[in-house]
Amino acid sequence: MSQTLRRPTKWILVALIAIGGLAALLGAASQAIWTDTDPVGGNAFNTGSVSLTTSPTSAIWTAVTAGTPGDLATGSLTVTNAGTMSLRYAVTGSVTQATLAAGMNLRIGLRGGAACDFPYHTTAGATTALTDDTQLFAGALNTAVLIGSNVQGNQAGDRTLAAAANEVLCFAVVLPLTAANTLQSLSNTTTFTFDSEQTANNP
Repeated sequence: MSQTLRRPTKWILVALIAIGGLAALLGAASQAIWTDTDPVGGNAFNTGSVSLTTSPTSAIWTAVTAGTPGDLATGSLTVTNAGTMSLRYAVTGSVTQATLAAGMNLRIGLRGGAACDFPYHTTAGATTALTDDTQLFAGALNTAVLIGSNVQGNQAGDRTLAAAANEVLCFAVVLPLTAANTLQSLSNTTTFTFDSEQTANNP
């Protein structure tokens, strides 16, 4: 008789415990919790650009046809940093007729005044005095390395330009009066290449 009574009592206790647990869960779910969220945005990281432009983009000086010893050619070129960061640049040259180019003189200057200090050479091929300009190169036209070095890093002679800055380079070539007879009927085209790189984090 006592065992019969105990079994219903046991299940009643189990039911009460289950109801109590459910009530506790419902109470916790309905409890008000104060919270706060603080977003921290605006963590931008924008990259810059290296962009060098030249004007003109070809033919710095007017083409010379049927040139004779003593003839000169001159012209100027504007170099502009069109990027958003400081850069350095170097200039190299290449020719199509090495024999003729070896017999000609090239001079490059940084313009200091309103105009280049041309003619830069005498008809004999000697360099002339500069008033405002700064000489950056003087030598044979067939020289490959003209201004600085296109090897990465800060090399001697590299030109540095801040963003949006520009400078004018003056170019002059001469076929000296002493040009050898073997330079007749030759034709040369020179290409100047400008290589630029960032200066920041680039020793």
